[in-house]
Amino acid sequence: MNPVPVTVLTGYLGAGKTTLLNRILTEPHGKRYAVIVNEFGEEGIDNDLVVDADEEVFEMNNGCICCTVRGDLIRILGGLMQRSDRFDGILVETTGLADPAPVAQTFFVDEDVSERTRLDAVATIVDAKFLEARLDDSPEAAEQVAFADVLVLNKVDLVGADDLARLEARLRAINPYARILRSHRCDVPLDDILGLQAFDLTRVLQIEPDFLEAHDHEHDEAVTSLSLTADRPLEPERFMAWFQRLLAERGQDILRSKGILDFRGERERFVVQGVHMLMEGDLMGAWPEDAPRRSRLVFIGRDLDEAALREGFAGCVATP
Repeated sequence: MNPVPVTVLTGYLGAGKTTLLNRILTEPHGKRYAVIVNEFGEEGIDNDLVVDADEEVFEMNNGCICCTVRGDLIRILGGLMQRSDRFDGILVETTGLADPAPVAQTFFVDEDVSERTRLDAVATIVDAKFLEARLDDSPEAAEQVAFADVLVLNKVDLVGADDLARLEARLRAINPYARILRSHRCDVPLDDILGLQAFDLTRVLQIEPDFLEAHDHEHDEAVTSLSLTADRPLEPERFMAWFQRLLAERGQDILRSKGILDFRGERERFVVQGVHMLMEGDLMGAWPEDAPRRSRLVFIGRDLDEAALREGFAGCVATP
């Protein structure tokens, strides 16, 4: 049996991992992929943002794939191997706070996984707008860059030519081996991401000599997540005013925000996403027939004011 190729999509919060994942799942390449999505926080959003994958999506919440839920990853991979004839490869989207080394390690140190899968490449998506700040304050961001076989420098439309040259130089200083692809909304050729056979264990052992040994990964304890939900519709004007004001005033501390919302008077789901002070929102399509119309909003950041966030969100709920 030929080992199933696995591509790991990593990158810091809001860099564009799910955007790239959706491109892979929707472009007409004729291949089928099983998808494993990991999120930081108890309320999953990314699973519902993944399109056209249906039963092939496996979600792991409330823990980071590189530490607390790594056993779940091994268990899911074991289940997938029982029906590997149904797909051509596996895509693993990590949480934005993951160290990719323990994730990649899984495909070498677990005997059953290593026999039946092959780590094809680690693709790291980086946000051109906030890359330098993340490299300065987040060890995970530097680890994600160092471990990449391919670096997708995303959102290049948000920075100037001189800034791009400086960013690429900084990326090359950390990882001179990875290919750098510039992109807007992850519009890179998929042949530059998939089927590369690029993961080089020898190079990795030069970077991390103890790669094949068990070790713990510690996260910045100041970074936490908060999940907010509402079973009644939200007032759209009230919500947008509150959300925009919140990001303007507290955006430096809010690394990532994302939500799937039920707006009063709107038949479709509304998706809102933010990275620091930048935000965008759009309709996503009809609510699934078997799913309740329920708003979910997630914040990931430093020193989040939980009481104020809950109060502000509650104030956006429409009165009966």
